[in-house]
Amino acid sequence: MNKDQDESPQEPQKDLVASSTVNTTNISAESKNSSAKSTSGFTSQKQLLALAKQFVLDGALLPEDKQMPLEERVVRRERLSRLRQQQNLESIVKKSLAYCPNASNSAKADPDWFSRFTHLAEDVSNNTMQDLWAKILAGEITHPGSFSLKSLTVFKSMSITDAKLLAKVCSLAVKDTSKKNMRILSGAYKTPGLLSFFSKNTQSKVNLNQCGISYTELLSLADNHLIFLQEAESNELQKGEQVVFNYNGQNLTLTAKANQCGLRFYKFTPIGSELALLISDNPDEDLVSLLKSSLHAHFSVS
Repeated sequence: MNKDQDESPQEPQKDLVASSTVNTTNISAESKNSSAKSTSGFTSQKQLLALAKQFVLDGALLPEDKQMPLEERVVRRERLSRLRQQQNLESIVKKSLAYCPNASNSAKADPDWFSRFTHLAEDVSNNTMQDLWAKILAGEITHPGSFSLKSLTVFKSMSITDAKLLAKVCSLAVKDTSKKNMRILSGAYKTPGLLSFFSKNTQSKVNLNQCGISYTELLSLADNHLIFLQEAESNELQKGEQVVFNYNGQNLTLTAKANQCGLRFYKFTPIGSELALLISDNPDEDLVSLLKSSLHAHFSVS
């Protein structure tokens, strides 16, 4: 087990970048909207043909006497691709203005970061994902250094499903009082002494499945570099000692019931902690009850 030593980057003011949780909406571009409607209920073959036409990749499907010359098809596809990317970026910039505070800001935005941002975000056409990219942009402009380029690269590879999973796991995450480290409590332990070496009550486990998080989803989060899959351990606490966490804006206090008790948890990576800033506080009401029942042998939870 790894001890709790790593720290994630400093958190910007939450009210500037915190957002509503992810929800599915329509594609922003009108052309894509009509395309989605036209393919609804179609066979896979017809949907593929519609996408090929939309992205100018249907040239070889036409009779030879009706085909546009290959070079012209390349030019047309490149032109439409650049138009789509321009539309995507303009939409993200427009959305981000709503998340930027209308107040003086002495921090200077990094043009190199912004340039890299545009390259990573230019192909994002889904409205929900555009909203998240807009919040990243607003958070970085307001507090430079909030989102690293490494985090942007990871976020680019994430799907809407991945974003929803991040939102779900954030509803279970706690932070320390400095709000720098995020973690998902997974159990507790008591270091056995000579008299309790063979006791069966030295460990307790939090069944995260009861809150909708399976081990497969934890693997997915780890694959996206959002959490460390290996559980970490806190320092051992003596009887009566307390550890206080911030749980989605609320205090969560755990008090040790015996000597040499500690907690186990999955830690968010620095990238995961940064991207978690995009998700608003949305506590899972069942988590506190689950922690009370799961950890009662070692900790009282309030």
